[in-house]
Amino acid sequence: MSSASLDENMTAKEGEPVGLGTGLQAGAFMGLYLGFSLSVVSVLTDPSQLQRLVTLMCIPPMLGAIILGPFLGRRRRPVFLGSKPLQVARELLNPYNEGRGHWRVLSHVKSDGMSIRIDMHNLTNIVGVVDAALELADHHTVRFIVGQGVANSRQPELRAKVLNRIEEKVNISRRKRSAKSIEVSPEPTVKYVDQQRKINRAILILLPIFSFFAWLEMR
Repeated sequence: MSSASLDENMTAKEGEPVGLGTGLQAGAFMGLYLGFSLSVVSVLTDPSQLQRLVTLMCIPPMLGAIILGPFLGRRRRPVFLGSKPLQVARELLNPYNEGRGHWRVLSHVKSDGMSIRIDMHNLTNIVGVVDAALELADHHTVRFIVGQGVANSRQPELRAKVLNRIEEKVNISRRKRSAKSIEVSPEPTVKYVDQQRKINRAILILLPIFSFFAWLEMR
């Protein structure tokens, strides 16, 4: 399959926006989290202030929904791959079939709906399959199943071979290692994950600051 044909069949798609309703719910939940933290501070400083406690539990969720809801509602849902990317992946990797009892696309190339999963065990042409699969990784997440790479595993050298080839071809920000697999994601997915990490970091930083100033005000 040519690169042009691959691009035509596997153009990266963005999911639909989650919608204003879901954005409002997410904003309210974040506000509730802040309100609960402030309520704990209120109880610890003056348990008799019940009206203040109720206000802190009710107002932040409303503000969170109003302020953050429209922004969070523009975030896009992950795209469910369906069967077509799996079909394209199998067609692309079909020349590397090694026959029954060995590496075959029907048994070793699968999809969980969100990523393409390639089991690299029982494979002779490791470099060829990795290079071909990295074309898929420009459009969808590809997970290479390589085992732990320990001495008593079935193919202890497999993990190192696949990882070395991926490191030669792919930027570090697009690859991720786990106990038994190596995952390569397209650039849009990497940007989405980075954005999510920034939001989480901002929450972790701002929540203690709000709580500290609230404690100064309430004591």
